[in-house]
Amino acid sequence: MILGIDEVGRGPWAGPLVVGAVVLGGHVPVGIDDSKKLSKKRREALADAIYERAEAVGLGWVSANELDQLGMSEALREATRRAVRAIHTPYHEIIIDGTVNFLSGTPLEKYVTVSPKADSLFPSVSAASIVAKVARDRYMTEQDALYPNYGFAAHAGYGVVRHRQAIEAYGVTPLHRLSFAPLKKFQVEKPVDGSVTKPSTPLAKNSRVIGNESEEAAAQELVRRGHELLERNWRTKWCEIDIVSQRKGILYFTEVKHRKTDTAGGGIAAITPKKQRQMEFAARLYAASFGDADLRLVVIVTTNEPPLVIEYLELS
Repeated sequence: MILGIDEVGRGPWAGPLVVGAVVLGGHVPVGIDDSKKLSKKRREALADAIYERAEAVGLGWVSANELDQLGMSEALREATRRAVRAIHTPYHEIIIDGTVNFLSGTPLEKYVTVSPKADSLFPSVSAASIVAKVARDRYMTEQDALYPNYGFAAHAGYGVVRHRQAIEAYGVTPLHRLSFAPLKKFQVEKPVDGSVTKPSTPLAKNSRVIGNESEEAAAQELVRRGHELLERNWRTKWCEIDIVSQRKGILYFTEVKHRKTDTAGGGIAAITPKKQRQMEFAARLYAASFGDADLRLVVIVTTNEPPLVIEYLELS
């Protein structure tokens, strides 16, 4: 069987880089093709069919912060390795769209064939391009709710006129890739007195920024596990939920905890019986309009900077 690999999100000014990896086996959905040739509606339908019928599907995510630190070439390699690690079905060949073997230097290198336009020629690579594109677009639509001034749902982070104007008006967000030439100026502080700019020393991030980045990492982990994100930071005057998602008809309610180091206390240990009861109350309140839905409580723990997911636990 063939493991097909393709990436999306190389060119945008904001948002993650995502690599899709798919083993279709004998289950090839009708009408599958390069994601760029398909309408949004068709991509969405095909993505659902791929998740339902494929032998295995994996996604590898690299955040904007990681991309800035690694550089594009290494970010593509890392995203590819992450996507492949999510595949647990046997395969005998790997086909990567393009001209670069992003698995070079790994034991899988010898199984790789690189092929330009592979996303139009090989169904498994087409499937990889579709699931990666749909997952990234859904994620950027979620970010649009957090950063409504930027229009992420419409352009997915590309440097269109509306996006450029928003950056000039409001600055950059944690989603922006400051290593990209048009945004490098935001790596330095601009003195308010109009004097010459100077290199910026790293600023300590406040808890709100760290919390947003931690929730972004948790959201990526949920999407990697096949979840559709429904809400971020859902609140009422009685309760709140960090992330609400859905997978195979089950509603998931995720609490995100961040540790300064992977040895620090907190994390899952912070979910006391009282806190779990609060989570259960919030979940039931949110799910009231869904009827008799199956509910799950989840805790995701992150650490480091930028945050990385180190623990995932379903409480119920």
